[in-house]
Amino acid sequence: MRVLALLDGTILDPDAPLLRADDLGVLRGDGVFETVLVVDGKPRELGPHLDRLARSAHMLELPEPDSAEWEHCAKAVIDAWDWAASPEMALKLVYSRGPEFGEGQTAYAMGLQIGAGVVRRRQDGVSALTLARGFEPAEAERSPWLLLGAKSLSYAVNMAAIRHAEANGVDEVIFTAADGSVLEGPTANVVVANGRTLRTTPPVIGILPGTTQAALFRAAEKAGWETRIEPIQAEELTSADGLWFLSSVRRVTQIRTLNGQPVAASAELHAELSELYESNYRD
Repeated sequence: MRVLALLDGTILDPDAPLLRADDLGVLRGDGVFETVLVVDGKPRELGPHLDRLARSAHMLELPEPDSAEWEHCAKAVIDAWDWAASPEMALKLVYSRGPEFGEGQTAYAMGLQIGAGVVRRRQDGVSALTLARGFEPAEAERSPWLLLGAKSLSYAVNMAAIRHAEANGVDEVIFTAADGSVLEGPTANVVVANGRTLRTTPPVIGILPGTTQAALFRAAEKAGWETRIEPIQAEELTSADGLWFLSSVRRVTQIRTLNGQPVAASAELHAELSELYESNYRD
Protein backbone atom coordinates (compact mmCIF):
# COMPACT_ATOMS: atom_id res chain seq x y z
CA MET A 1 0.00 0.00 0.00
CA ARG A 2 1.32 3.44 -0.97
CA VAL A 3 -0.10 6.96 -1.05
CA LEU A 4 1.71 9.83 -2.81
CA ALA A 5 0.93 13.55 -2.55
CA LEU A 6 2.45 16.79 -3.79
CA LEU A 7 3.07 19.70 -1.47
CA ASP A 8 -0.28 21.27 -2.42
CA GLY A 9 -2.09 18.11 -1.29
CA THR A 10 -2.76 16.67 -4.75
CA ILE A 11 -2.90 12.87 -4.60
CA LEU A 12 -0.98 11.14 -7.39
CA ASP A 13 -0.75 7.61 -8.74
CA PRO A 14 2.29 6.16 -6.90
CA ASP A 15 3.05 3.97 -9.95
CA ALA A 16 3.22 6.92 -12.36
CA PRO A 17 6.49 8.80 -13.07
CA LEU A 18 7.08 11.79 -10.80
CA LEU A 19 10.76 12.82 -10.84
CA ARG A 20 12.67 14.22 -13.80
CA ALA A 21 15.78 12.32 -14.83
CA ASP A 22 17.93 15.37 -14.01
CA ASP A 23 16.50 15.87 -10.51
CA LEU A 24 19.48 16.60 -8.27
CA GLY A 25 17.99 14.52 -5.51
CA VAL A 26 18.43 11.52 -7.81
CA LEU A 27 21.69 12.51 -9.50
CA ARG A 28 23.57 13.72 -6.43
CA GLY A 29 21.50 13.01 -3.35
CA ASP A 30 21.14 16.80 -3.07
CA GLY A 31 18.13 17.02 -0.80
CA VAL A 32 16.72 16.13 2.60
CA PHE A 33 14.00 13.91 3.97
CA GLU A 34 12.17 12.82 7.11
CA THR A 35 10.27 9.67 8.03
CA VAL A 36 7.31 10.09 10.37
CA LEU A 37 5.50 7.23 12.07
CA VAL A 38 1.71 7.50 11.79
CA VAL A 39 -0.43 5.19 13.92
CA ASP A 40 -4.21 4.99 13.48
CA GLY A 41 -4.16 8.24 11.55
CA LYS A 42 -2.15 10.18 14.14
CA PRO A 43 1.37 11.32 13.21
CA ARG A 44 3.99 11.02 15.94
CA GLU A 45 6.33 13.96 16.55
CA LEU A 46 5.38 15.69 13.29
CA GLY A 47 6.46 19.10 14.64
CA PRO A 48 9.96 17.93 15.64
CA HIS A 49 10.30 16.15 12.29
CA LEU A 50 9.43 19.35 10.44
CA ASP A 51 11.87 21.29 12.61
CA ARG A 52 14.58 18.80 11.72
CA LEU A 53 13.64 19.00 8.02
CA ALA A 54 14.13 22.78 8.24
CA ARG A 55 17.52 22.38 9.98
CA SER A 56 18.70 19.92 7.34
CA ALA A 57 17.46 22.19 4.54
CA HIS A 58 19.35 25.11 6.09
CA MET A 59 22.55 23.05 6.19
CA LEU A 60 22.15 22.28 2.47
CA GLU A 61 21.26 25.93 1.72
CA LEU A 62 17.84 24.96 0.39
CA PRO A 63 14.96 27.45 0.66
CA GLU A 64 13.34 27.15 4.07
CA PRO A 65 10.45 24.66 3.92
CA ASP A 66 7.03 26.03 4.84
CA SER A 67 5.79 23.96 7.80
CA ALA A 68 2.14 24.74 7.05
CA GLU A 69 2.50 23.42 3.50
CA TRP A 70 4.18 20.25 4.69
CA GLU A 71 1.51 19.72 7.34
CA HIS A 72 -1.14 20.09 4.62
CA CYS A 73 0.69 17.61 2.40
CA ALA A 74 1.09 15.13 5.27
CA LYS A 75 -2.61 15.38 6.10
CA ALA A 76 -3.52 14.62 2.48
CA VAL A 77 -1.55 11.36 2.63
CA ILE A 78 -2.92 10.45 6.06
CA ASP A 79 -6.52 11.11 4.98
CA ALA A 80 -6.09 8.95 1.86
CA TRP A 81 -4.61 5.97 3.74
CA ASP A 82 -6.71 2.85 4.41
CA TRP A 83 -6.34 2.64 8.18
CA ALA A 84 -8.58 -0.39 8.50
CA ALA A 85 -6.24 -2.35 6.23
CA SER A 86 -2.98 -1.09 7.77
CA PRO A 87 -3.00 0.67 11.18
CA GLU A 88 0.46 2.17 10.89
CA MET A 89 2.36 3.92 8.13
CA ALA A 90 5.81 5.34 7.44
CA LEU A 91 5.27 8.85 6.08
CA LYS A 92 8.27 10.05 4.07
CA LEU A 93 8.71 13.78 3.44
CA VAL A 94 11.13 14.37 0.56
CA TYR A 95 12.58 17.76 -0.42
CA SER A 96 15.31 18.05 -3.08
CA ARG A 97 16.96 20.89 -4.96
CA GLY A 98 14.95 19.89 -8.00
CA PRO A 99 15.86 19.49 -11.67
CA GLU A 100 19.37 20.58 -12.63
CA PHE A 101 18.08 22.48 -15.67
CA GLY A 102 14.73 23.57 -14.29
CA GLU A 103 13.30 25.97 -11.75
CA GLY A 104 12.09 25.21 -8.27
CA GLN A 105 12.53 22.39 -5.83
CA THR A 106 10.98 18.92 -5.72
CA ALA A 107 8.74 18.25 -2.74
CA TYR A 108 6.35 15.42 -1.97
CA ALA A 109 5.14 13.08 0.76
CA MET A 110 4.63 9.35 0.45
CA GLY A 111 2.96 6.91 2.81
CA LEU A 112 4.39 3.38 2.90
CA GLN A 113 3.53 0.20 4.73
CA ILE A 114 5.99 -0.82 7.42
CA GLY A 115 7.64 -4.12 6.57
CA ALA A 116 7.01 -7.29 8.54
CA GLY A 117 10.75 -7.57 9.20
CA VAL A 118 10.81 -4.23 11.00
CA VAL A 119 7.84 -5.23 13.17
CA ARG A 120 9.45 -8.57 13.97
CA ARG A 121 12.72 -6.92 15.01
CA ARG A 122 10.83 -4.62 17.37
CA GLN A 123 9.68 -7.76 19.16
CA ASP A 124 12.73 -10.02 18.84
CA GLY A 125 15.59 -7.51 18.92
CA VAL A 126 18.61 -7.35 16.62
CA SER A 127 22.28 -8.19 16.39
CA ALA A 128 24.73 -5.40 15.58
CA LEU A 129 28.38 -4.69 14.93
CA THR A 130 30.44 -1.52 15.28
CA LEU A 131 31.92 0.10 12.16
CA ALA A 132 34.21 3.12 11.89
CA ARG A 133 32.57 6.15 10.28
CA GLY A 134 35.96 7.77 9.66
CA PHE A 135 35.86 11.19 11.32
CA GLU A 136 36.69 12.83 14.63
CA PRO A 137 33.80 14.05 16.82
CA ALA A 138 34.86 17.69 16.33
CA GLU A 139 34.65 17.36 12.55
CA ALA A 140 30.96 18.31 12.40
CA GLU A 141 31.66 21.84 13.65
CA ARG A 142 35.06 22.14 11.97
CA SER A 143 33.83 21.04 8.52
CA PRO A 144 30.16 22.04 8.02
CA TRP A 145 30.38 21.21 4.30
CA LEU A 146 30.46 17.51 5.26
CA LEU A 147 26.81 17.93 6.32
CA LEU A 148 27.30 15.75 9.38
CA GLY A 149 24.04 15.93 11.28
CA ALA A 150 21.88 16.71 8.23
CA LYS A 151 19.29 14.12 7.20
CA SER A 152 20.21 14.30 3.54
CA LEU A 153 19.26 12.00 0.68
CA SER A 154 22.92 10.92 0.45
CA TYR A 155 22.48 7.57 2.18
CA ALA A 156 24.80 5.44 0.06
CA VAL A 157 27.33 4.97 2.89
CA ASN A 158 24.59 4.07 5.36
CA MET A 159 23.10 1.48 3.05
CA ALA A 160 26.55 0.06 2.27
CA ALA A 161 27.13 -0.36 6.02
CA ILE A 162 23.89 -2.29 6.43
CA ARG A 163 24.75 -4.53 3.47
CA HIS A 164 28.17 -5.18 5.04
CA ALA A 165 26.49 -6.16 8.30
CA GLU A 166 24.04 -8.49 6.57
CA ALA A 167 26.86 -10.09 4.57
CA ASN A 168 28.45 -10.91 7.93
CA GLY A 169 25.26 -12.40 9.35
CA VAL A 170 24.37 -9.35 11.47
CA ASP A 171 21.24 -7.20 11.35
CA GLU A 172 22.51 -3.71 12.11
CA VAL A 173 25.43 -1.30 12.60
CA ILE A 174 26.57 1.17 15.24
CA PHE A 175 28.91 3.76 13.76
CA THR A 176 31.91 4.92 15.80
CA ALA A 177 34.10 7.98 15.44
CA ALA A 178 37.89 7.89 14.99
CA ASP A 179 38.38 8.27 18.76
CA GLY A 180 36.22 5.22 19.50
CA SER A 181 33.16 7.19 20.64
CA VAL A 182 29.68 6.07 19.66
CA LEU A 183 27.85 7.95 16.90
CA GLU A 184 24.55 6.38 15.77
CA GLY A 185 23.14 3.64 13.58
CA PRO A 186 22.68 4.16 9.83
CA THR A 187 18.98 4.86 10.40
CA ALA A 188 18.58 5.14 14.19
CA ASN A 189 19.86 6.67 17.40
CA VAL A 190 21.56 4.53 20.03
CA VAL A 191 20.34 4.57 23.65
CA VAL A 192 22.16 2.93 26.57
CA ALA A 193 20.74 2.03 30.00
CA ASN A 194 22.97 2.07 33.07
CA GLY A 195 20.89 1.40 36.16
CA ARG A 196 18.01 3.91 36.09
CA THR A 197 19.86 6.24 33.72
CA LEU A 198 19.34 6.45 29.97
CA ARG A 199 22.16 7.88 27.86
CA THR A 200 22.57 8.87 24.22
CA THR A 201 25.28 10.70 22.32
CA PRO A 202 25.00 14.44 21.60
CA PRO A 203 23.94 15.73 18.16
CA VAL A 204 26.77 18.30 18.19
CA ILE A 205 29.21 15.61 16.98
CA GLY A 206 27.34 14.98 13.74
CA ILE A 207 24.40 12.94 14.96
CA LEU A 208 20.80 13.61 14.04
CA PRO A 209 18.75 14.80 17.03
CA GLY A 210 16.38 11.87 17.49
CA THR A 211 12.64 12.51 17.64
CA THR A 212 11.89 9.04 19.05
CA GLN A 213 14.81 9.25 21.47
CA ALA A 214 13.54 12.64 22.69
CA ALA A 215 10.05 11.19 23.21
CA LEU A 216 11.42 8.27 25.24
CA PHE A 217 13.59 10.56 27.38
CA ARG A 218 10.65 12.88 27.99
CA ALA A 219 8.49 10.04 29.30
CA ALA A 220 11.36 8.44 31.23
CA GLU A 221 12.09 11.66 33.10
CA LYS A 222 8.46 11.89 34.18
CA ALA A 223 8.74 8.31 35.47
CA GLY A 224 11.79 9.13 37.59
CA TRP A 225 14.60 8.06 35.28
CA GLU A 226 17.70 10.17 34.84
CA THR A 227 18.60 10.97 31.23
CA ARG A 228 21.92 12.16 29.87
CA ILE A 229 23.09 13.35 26.48
CA GLU A 230 26.85 12.84 26.59
CA PRO A 231 29.72 11.11 24.75
CA ILE A 232 29.73 7.31 25.05
CA GLN A 233 32.70 5.10 24.29
CA ALA A 234 32.18 1.93 22.27
CA GLU A 235 33.70 -0.25 24.99
CA GLU A 236 30.91 0.85 27.34
CA LEU A 237 28.19 -0.73 25.24
CA THR A 238 28.53 -4.42 26.05
CA SER A 239 28.72 -3.73 29.81
CA ALA A 240 25.51 -1.69 29.81
CA ASP A 241 22.25 -2.89 31.37
CA GLY A 242 20.57 -2.57 28.00
CA LEU A 243 21.11 -1.18 24.52
CA TRP A 244 18.56 -0.02 21.94
CA PHE A 245 18.11 1.47 18.48
CA LEU A 246 15.43 4.17 18.40
CA SER A 247 13.81 5.58 15.28
CA SER A 248 10.34 6.53 14.11
CA VAL A 249 9.61 3.29 12.28
CA ARG A 250 11.47 0.81 14.50
CA ARG A 251 10.31 2.55 17.71
CA VAL A 252 12.29 0.95 20.60
CA THR A 253 14.31 -1.99 19.23
CA GLN A 254 16.60 -3.90 21.57
CA ILE A 255 20.17 -4.80 20.59
CA ARG A 256 20.81 -8.32 21.87
CA THR A 257 24.35 -8.93 20.61
CA LEU A 258 27.15 -6.54 19.64
CA ASN A 259 30.21 -7.77 17.73
CA GLY A 260 29.18 -11.31 18.59
CA GLN A 261 29.02 -10.61 22.33
CA PRO A 262 25.73 -10.73 24.28
CA VAL A 263 24.30 -7.48 25.60
CA ALA A 264 22.13 -7.43 28.72
CA ALA A 265 18.60 -8.03 27.46
CA SER A 266 16.11 -7.90 30.32
CA ALA A 267 12.64 -8.49 28.92
CA GLU A 268 11.18 -6.46 31.80
CA LEU A 269 13.43 -3.47 31.12
CA HIS A 270 12.69 -3.55 27.41
CA ALA A 271 8.96 -3.73 28.12
CA GLU A 272 9.22 -0.78 30.53
CA LEU A 273 11.00 1.45 28.03
CA SER A 274 8.63 0.48 25.22
CA GLU A 275 5.69 1.31 27.48
CA LEU A 276 7.23 4.65 28.43
CA TYR A 277 7.64 5.57 24.77
CA GLU A 278 4.07 4.56 23.92
CA SER A 279 2.72 6.55 26.89
CA ASN A 280 3.46 9.76 24.98
CA TYR A 281 0.66 9.00 22.53
CA ARG A 282 -2.25 8.04 24.73
CA ASP A 283 -5.12 10.43 25.29
